[in-house]
Parts: sequence; structure tokens; C-alpha cells
Amino acid sequence: MNWTDLQFFKGGDKIVADKLAAAINDGVSIFPPIHQIMRAFDTLPFDKVKVVILGQDPYPTKGHANGLAFAVSACVEPLPKSLKNIFNELESDTGVKRSCGSLRDWAEQGVLLLNNTLTVEEGKAGSHQGWGWEALTEEVVKTLSDKRENIVFILWGKKAQEKIPLIDASKHCIIKSSHPSPLSAYRGFFGSKPFSQTNAYLKSTDQEEIKWK
Repeated sequence: MNWTDLQFFKGGDKIVADKLAAAINDGVSIFPPIHQIMRAFDTLPFDKVKVVILGQDPYPTKGHANGLAFAVSACVEPLPKSLKNIFNELESDTGVKRSCGSLRDWAEQGVLLLNNTLTVEEGKAGSHQGWGWEALTEEVVKTLSDKRENIVFILWGKKAQEKIPLIDASKHCIIKSSHPSPLSAYRGFFGSKPFSQTNAYLKSTDQEEIKWK
């Protein structure tokens, strides 16, 4: 199966595309850049997904969002606070120290870095919620759950955890916690150990572990 087989790409994508075009025509800055919106799918084929990290929406700060959830370009400094918290938890959980904000290596190992909403207006977090992206992310999660086995779904934040009913917990692993943003990281994200839990599950199902570094 290919991502383009999803029903969203047979009509729902036009609804969102029309809204994006109207916003851009009005001079609104949209992130990530248009050519990177579908990068999560361009980077990782459907049948290679081993882990899904699901967040909320892209960074609303210029120069941050690049189409992979939580990632930034390698040269971006300082790191967004959510990503810095992710790296702090990674080190606490596994001992791996990481400072490079590009998570492309994770994607290339089978980690689908997906946001619940794929675009955002500059400076306005959550501004594209309800635009239609949720239909895509719901279909992605449900189709992966239905057609694949032994995937780890890492759900950070309430919006991501709304997808739990779409996942068959009898054949997949669900790891959930609060979002890594500074507003909620201390409410359960820190200490949740998602990285070691992921690798333990992958190992238990005879899959190659993710090299988080």
C-alpha cells in the first residue's frame, strides 16, 4: 500500500489545499513551506513504519517547521523548547545526548513524525485545527492500525490521544503522555521513558531497535 491510496488524497486534500491557497493569497505566512507539508510521507513509505510519534501542529515560528513533527533544520539554534524537552527526556531515559534538531535519521529508520494538523499560521499555534487535516491523520492512524502489526504509537498531548480509539491495542503498542511543550512537560512527559519503552517493544517483536542518536 502507498500513502496515496488513502481516501484523503482522493478529495479531502483539495479542501485543505483551497484553504491554504486562499490564506496565501491574502498574504498569510504558512508553516512549514508548501513543498515540505507532506514531508513525513515523502520520507517514509507506508510499509516501513515501525513507530508513529504524533504531536499537535507545526512550530508557528519562522524557520522552525520543516514537515517532520518536532524536527527543525540541523542549523537552527536555539532549539524550540518542545524539542529541547524531548532531547532532555531522551538523555534521561536512554543516556543518549543529542543536540541536532534534524530528526531525519529517525524517519529513515521507520519513525513517522506526524502532527495532528500539518500546517499553521505564523505566530498562531493551533490556527489550522478544523481545516480538514484531522481527517488525514485519523485515516493514517486507523489504516496503519488495521493493515499493519506491531507498530509503536507515541501519543504526546490530548489531541494526539484522541486517536486512541482508532488503534487496535491487541496488536500494537500505545505509549502516551502529556505534550513536551514547556506548558505541559512537567505534567507527565518528563519521566515517561517513551524511547526505551519503544525499543523494548520493538525488540520483543523481533524488530530492529531505533538508534535515537
